[in-house]
Formats: sequence, structure tokens, C-alpha cells
Amino acid sequence: MIPPLGAWGLTGQPVPLPGGHRNTVLRIGQHVLKSTRRSEAAIAWLLPVARHAGTCGLSVPRPLKSSLGTFVVDGWTCEPFHDGSPTPPKTISDRVTCMHSAGADLPQRDGFASARDLLIDQAGGDIDLSAIPPDLVAQLRAAWSAISLETTLVHGDLNPDNILTDHDGTVTLIDWDEARRDHPLFDTATWSDAQTPIIKRAALAWEIACSWRLEPTHARSLASSFMSQ
Repeated sequence: MIPPLGAWGLTGQPVPLPGGHRNTVLRIGQHVLKSTRRSEAAIAWLLPVARHAGTCGLSVPRPLKSSLGTFVVDGWTCEPFHDGSPTPPKTISDRVTCMHSAGADLPQRDGFASARDLLIDQAGGDIDLSAIPPDLVAQLRAAWSAISLETTLVHGDLNPDNILTDHDGTVTLIDWDEARRDHPLFDTATWSDAQTPIIKRAALAWEIACSWRLEPTHARSLASSFMSQ
């Protein structure tokens, strides 16, 4: 896939960046180009997310409009490049909690569904439950129904590589591809001291469902242990 550099007035040779297991991520100068499966509305949804996160001391790369006036061109988006050192999520836990509260009134992201929605609905985001064996779907839904299923803004993949602290101390959260309205535990289950077996199982169920089509080997490996628990 060749990104449409001219749509954002860019020239030069793009350099691949690490990460991006489900998308191609390229740097060109001080910009990052990403392949995307998201709609124009789903990318535009990130603008208020950046504002809400900013009130909590968190920087978020804002998507840039192309010369066509759109955020998405030929399946690509563009945003400013941010550098910094990987940062453990636990060190910014207060800011993450603040972000969840600040984004509590955001509508659901276009094309996405929360775990609560998926107790009834079949699909949303990268999840399509109709593609998963029915007995596993029943177990996934049981794991989600065991938690309260409150919903708010969640990042969806808060790991150290997506939390960058620069030399000035600015903390930037990158890779908002899985962001949506959902239970805040999906941001904290792997690192919060408050995690419980029920919370960890619900988060594992989400990872299985979200990876089933795009990372099938990973998803089926997780499903094997999940079903035996």
C-alpha cells in the first residue's frame, strides 16, 4: 500500500515505525501516516477525545485534514509525529481515571460497539461475533455480563509503547485505533492493582473477540486457555 503523500502536502520517503500490528504505520518527517479501516466519522470522533484528554494532562495526536477536506484518503490518515520514552500505565493512573470521567458523555464511536452492546449485537469495531463459534461466543458474553458494563471513553490499548513521555515531561497517548465507549476496565485490567479474576476474564474475552479475524493465531491461542478456565 502506497500512502497518498500529496493529500497532506508531504514529500520524501516514508519510514516504517514499530507497532501497528493491524495497520501500517509510516513516518515522514514530523508526520505519521497510518492505514485505517475506520470511517471518516470514526476518525473525526478523535477530535473531542483529544480535548477531553487534554484537560487531564494528556496529549493526543489530532488527525489532520487532507487537501480534500477529509481525514481519510484512500484508507490512510495523517497526524503529527510525537516522540518520547515508553511509560508504564500505572504511573499515569490518576490521569487515566480523569480521562475516563472527562469523556463520560461522548457518544459511541461510529461503527463501534461496547461489551454491553455485544451482549445483544453481533458486531462493532473489529469484532464480528458471527464469525466465532457459538459456544465460545456464549462464554465471551458470559464474561462481559459478569461485570457492571458501565461505559465511558476508553483508549483500548494502554501499554507502555502507546504512552510516550518526552524530555519536557509531556505525556502523549498514541494509537487510538481501538478507542470507543466501553467499560473503563478495558484500559486498566492488565496493570491496575484493583483487577480481579472477573475483570481479567472480561478483558481476555474482549481481546479474543477483537483479534479473532485480524490476528487469528493469537486469538485462538488465548481462546484455548479461556475455554478451559
